[in-house]
Amino acid sequence: MSSPTSHSRSFAFDGSQVVEAAGGQLAHADLIGHLEVIERAFSEVRPGVWCFVGNGLSNQTFVEGPDGIIAIDTGECIEEMRHAIAELRAFSDRPIAAVIYTHFHYVAGTQAVIDEAGGPIPIFGHRRIVANRGRVAAEIGPAYSRGLVQQFGINLPSDGPDGLVHVGLGLAFRNPSHAPFTPGFVAPTDTFDTASTLMIAGLRVEITPAPSDADDSVTIWFPELGVCVNNLVWPTLFNIFAIRGEEYRDPRVLLAGLDHLLALGAEHLVGAHGPPISSAAEIAERVTRYRDSIQFLWDQTVRGINLGWTTDELADRVRLPDSYDDDYLTCERYGVAEHHVRQIHNGLRGWFDGDPAKLFPLPPTERADRLIAGFGGADEVRAQVVAAHETDDLRWAAELATWLTRRNGAGAEDRTLLAAILRSIGQRSPAANIRNWCLTAARDLDDSASLARQRTHRLRRAEIVADPVAATATLRVLLDPSRTIGLDHHLRFEFGDGVVVGLHLRNGIAAPTDGAGAATVVTLDSSTWATVLTGATSWTSAVEVGSITVHGDPAAAERCVAAFDLPSAGR
Repeated sequence: MSSPTSHSRSFAFDGSQVVEAAGGQLAHADLIGHLEVIERAFSEVRPGVWCFVGNGLSNQTFVEGPDGIIAIDTGECIEEMRHAIAELRAFSDRPIAAVIYTHFHYVAGTQAVIDEAGGPIPIFGHRRIVANRGRVAAEIGPAYSRGLVQQFGINLPSDGPDGLVHVGLGLAFRNPSHAPFTPGFVAPTDTFDTASTLMIAGLRVEITPAPSDADDSVTIWFPELGVCVNNLVWPTLFNIFAIRGEEYRDPRVLLAGLDHLLALGAEHLVGAHGPPISSAAEIAERVTRYRDSIQFLWDQTVRGINLGWTTDELADRVRLPDSYDDDYLTCERYGVAEHHVRQIHNGLRGWFDGDPAKLFPLPPTERADRLIAGFGGADEVRAQVVAAHETDDLRWAAELATWLTRRNGAGAEDRTLLAAILRSIGQRSPAANIRNWCLTAARDLDDSASLARQRTHRLRRAEIVADPVAATATLRVLLDPSRTIGLDHHLRFEFGDGVVVGLHLRNGIAAPTDGAGAATVVTLDSSTWATVLTGATSWTSAVEVGSITVHGDPAAAERCVAAFDLPSAGR
């Protein structure tokens, strides 16, 4: 057997870099050291410009103009933004005259601004912000929420060996002191999707679309102040791949945004995350190297693709030069480069990398059974896992342990063994995303903190009542095709006041329609629909008491609803 290697910065070869943080957390020393970068601080960037780092996952920034203060980004909840405003009041009592969103993340505390202002104020943001917020809450809701829990360690304890240290871009996804995390998103009143020059609070503001981790990101430039606010430059190597799962972030698009930012010649650079940077010379030097780190990963991945390297070979061979470790802007304290190069391949070329074994692989369980049999049985594989773990061969230990959990007859012993390997990887990784994901997965495997809730599509009552049409359309991704064999039926749902939507179940799908020509018409209100979709009552019960009226074929309608993965459908 070949000796274990440590060919990347994803995690340390051995446990010598694992130290204990103040709360008893076991983590890589560099990950703990990153706390100094993202520590809590409300600072004056220049006269009339303030930035609050460490209040939550993102920063809140305030820019003073002749007509009042502009608030940029509002955090994850009303409580977070109230706290930011309270900090601002130690420096200025000027009213907040407007809000600008850098992108659709960190916009859930805006109601706190409206409350303080005593009424509506202009809110500026990209036109896709509302749609993007709806997208992640609907069809991909379970996967999106599960990814957040895993990447940001939301279910991790606050202290002890598995305790959360930080989340790379901030101290926590939500600051515990801001509970109960009241949502307060307010949609933009003024939107844009192209480069725009606006007058906001008496200041000239140049806004340029600059997609990064979201396609609605913008760069905000205050030429009179020499201040640039952006979502491009992060306090760590940019995350081309998010382990929580996200759409492809094309480095070529990001590079264009960074080149535009550099061309501004800003004296002060304020990000959606991390500490501000002042001095045009320092910004030029550090941001140039930051953008070059991204180009390096892109160029060398493409070079490897052209040479015929598989994604596994790319991950092994493409690594950032050591010189990039000299600045936190290009250190791997969030995600890791070996994952980024895989994502570049998939974004550019798709999942198939030319490896014949990946063309038609065996089903995971069958493959695991065959591998384990070939290695001499489950007991022998377990022994090899333990040996690999003891000799710090964690990559091999993780692969072997995964076979055991995927085989027929896998039990708690197998899951506990894999959990132990993942804890070691998490503790040795200097990247927050990797530590949080590994520890969350380990706690799910050993039943310390199950992720079962995040594997179920849970439609929310308030969202169904507010928009029953969107909720009904979302049902198409909850359809179990095995329950629709031979079914071809068109339903029309009428919610009153002209609110109508249709679903046509056919060919193993549920196609959203406008309801025209439906064979069966269902009349109900959105509140009743919410009780059915959330499992508070069953379809049958609602029909029996008259909350739902069916005109046409009641039996077919009941079968249609029973085809969806709903808590009480069809009962």
